[in-house]
Amino acid sequence: MMRNSKTHILIAGGGIGGLTAALALLKRGFDVDVYEQASELKEVGAGVQLSPNGNRVLFELGVGEALMALSCEATGKEIRLWNSGHTWKLFDLGAVSVARYGYPYLTVYRPDLIEVLAQAVRAIKPDAIHLKAHVLGFTQDAHSVTLQLENGTVQGDALIGADGVHSVIRQGLFGADEPEHTGLMAWRGVIPMERLPEHLRRPVGTNWVGPGAHVVNYPLHGGALMNFIGVVERSDIPVESWSVRGSQDDCLKDFAGWHDDVQRMIQATDTPFKWALMQRAPMARWSEGRVSLLGDACHPTLPFLAQGAVMALEDGFILARALEADTDIAKALRRYEAARLERTRRIVQGAADNTKRFHNPELASVEGASAYVDREWNEERVRQRYDWLFTYDVTQVPI
Repeated sequence: MMRNSKTHILIAGGGIGGLTAALALLKRGFDVDVYEQASELKEVGAGVQLSPNGNRVLFELGVGEALMALSCEATGKEIRLWNSGHTWKLFDLGAVSVARYGYPYLTVYRPDLIEVLAQAVRAIKPDAIHLKAHVLGFTQDAHSVTLQLENGTVQGDALIGADGVHSVIRQGLFGADEPEHTGLMAWRGVIPMERLPEHLRRPVGTNWVGPGAHVVNYPLHGGALMNFIGVVERSDIPVESWSVRGSQDDCLKDFAGWHDDVQRMIQATDTPFKWALMQRAPMARWSEGRVSLLGDACHPTLPFLAQGAVMALEDGFILARALEADTDIAKALRRYEAARLERTRRIVQGAADNTKRFHNPELASVEGASAYVDREWNEERVRQRYDWLFTYDVTQVPI
């Protein structure tokens, strides 16, 4: 059913989750305004993996084909050993993903995803996205919610905090959170593909595993770029931010002795960035009255199950379904929360569990690694860890 367009939803944050929610709500007849503090709508230049469950959302919203044209369709995933490069196939994707799950597995340049979503939002409501809108807080009563901005206030029927891991809206609802340092630090970089040798340009997702560190790399932006993420056991980087600049030399030191392919990717990265990986316990609830949260604002996750962005996509779609299904805003937000609590908790825990798999001491040698891969990444174990993720259907989840 189409909702009365006078129902006005405010969204704090113009990232992946905020724009997905905005698009899903606009398509259902809601009036939506998105408030983003940045001066231009762009994402950090980095990659994101979108598994079939996330791409289902994008195709349902009518932007799947546009994103596919800008992205890479992964043919599979593999594991490589840190020093020898020994390779084990993890699972096939490509046509297998479409046949088994109904949708492709894409590796995506985050700015491409943001641009596709923003264009679709503006095609429905050209002035829906407000930039340079710094959120300070909110107030609510039984009839409305008021969003406090640096340059004034706006009023709506509901407020969704899609403002990331340091969410102002979450703090307003529940106070400051208490993240714990994992003892891990991540390096990231985006590499022009022409700087890399031909054998590294394959359309696969690669997990390099070793004692005390691991590396993930995959192509982006139609194969023009390579995404690089290197995670090491270091606790001396206390900043939870994607914008702390590092150096090639420091990154190379962290991966001394690793395979030449890893060394080449680091050497081809102009400026590697580094950030501390923090862990938070899953929230027991994230809605209060006319205000709720989505994405990293309510269930931030470690990046070891490749579901962070996908959770935000799923959240946005199911939020819109819940608000369409119940005219009582507070009840609708509780229904949305209830539909998402257990799945997101399980994903957060699964990502934390993968930390141990990627950094196990048995990975120091080919012999130990072969036994470990056979045990931890055999076909049955892989299906147990991923099928429940990939088969999730946002259109059929009970609300």
